[in-house]
Amino acid sequence: MNAETHRDSPGIAWLPLSIALAILAALTVLPALATDAAGRADHPAALLVCWAMSAGFVRGVGFLPRHPLPARLFSTPACLFALALAVWRLHAIGQPLLA
Repeated sequence: MNAETHRDSPGIAWLPLSIALAILAALTVLPALATDAAGRADHPAALLVCWAMSAGFVRGVGFLPRHPLPARLFSTPACLFALALAVWRLHAIGQPLLA
């Protein structure tokens, strides 16, 4: 079995599942993570965090969509990309919990 076949095979993917669980726990305990420095909800940041969490859960539990668009939106690279964009966004708006 080559690496490409193994990477795209269904089954638990621990990295995105771990990211999704960490986001779930963090937002449950500290919902202010998705707010700006003034405490107002930041919708772009929340969208990115929710995308990272959704992609993490979908890929993490082993689901591989057949259609190319959802397959890319809910992949491990998409999870990491959305998480990186969310951290960048929260840093850019002055999220005090990230400082």
